[in-house]
Amino acid sequence: MTVTLSLEIVTSPLLDGVTHGFFTRRGGASSGIFEGLNCGGGSSDQAAIVALNRDRVADAMGVGENHLVTVNQVHSADVVVLDGPLGDRPLADGLVTATPGLAIAVLTADCQPVLFADREAGVIGAAHAGWRGAMDGVLEATVDAMEGLGADRGRITAAIGPAISQRIYEVGEEYFERFFDEDPANARFFATGEAPDKYLFDLPGYGLSRLRAAGIGEAEWTRHCTYRDPDRFYSYRRSVHRGEADYGRLISAIRL
Repeated sequence: MTVTLSLEIVTSPLLDGVTHGFFTRRGGASSGIFEGLNCGGGSSDQAAIVALNRDRVADAMGVGENHLVTVNQVHSADVVVLDGPLGDRPLADGLVTATPGLAIAVLTADCQPVLFADREAGVIGAAHAGWRGAMDGVLEATVDAMEGLGADRGRITAAIGPAISQRIYEVGEEYFERFFDEDPANARFFATGEAPDKYLFDLPGYGLSRLRAAGIGEAEWTRHCTYRDPDRFYSYRRSVHRGEADYGRLISAIRL
């Protein structure tokens, strides 16, 4: 882990040699319920403050603000291939590029931020993977798009950043049934909850299983839980439990 310009940045050894970071909420300009580095333009935080936070991230990534690229995330399996900055942000949940000097990023607040790299080919990717996007194949679609730029999936490494952990992620029986119907083996990602007909879902475990089944070289979760560490991470579910009106968004970025 490194600290840059008062920002706290979680990194993964699987991505060593590639500039990347899972940014925590520390070091930002937002206040109130958004206190810290809120990079979510879709939040009700002040737009100018969000822009300032994003500028700080771009500076830490060594790019200009317009070279820190995000998309309009919609919990899909859609991936965009980039060779330069975007004008309008497309609807998608994955980004890939082989263009040096372009930082691609995703926003999360419990969902999985996943960063990918094939160092030899010079191809990187980023994906926002909640349960729906992961089930629908956003991780595999990101790997496929990287292959389209010359990556070899056997060389691709991927790191899942801060996300909600199984101990906190309680879901209903219908949720379990949806995953079981997709593949009975998915039952291994659920533990019995405290309340009747409730289960605890292992989102990072599910994400890792999808990545490994896709045939990539290596994958890991950084093992940071967004819900359990309010000083460092935003969490949608925690904001609901606290009755807060809104929540901040964490940013995770990677650059060649």
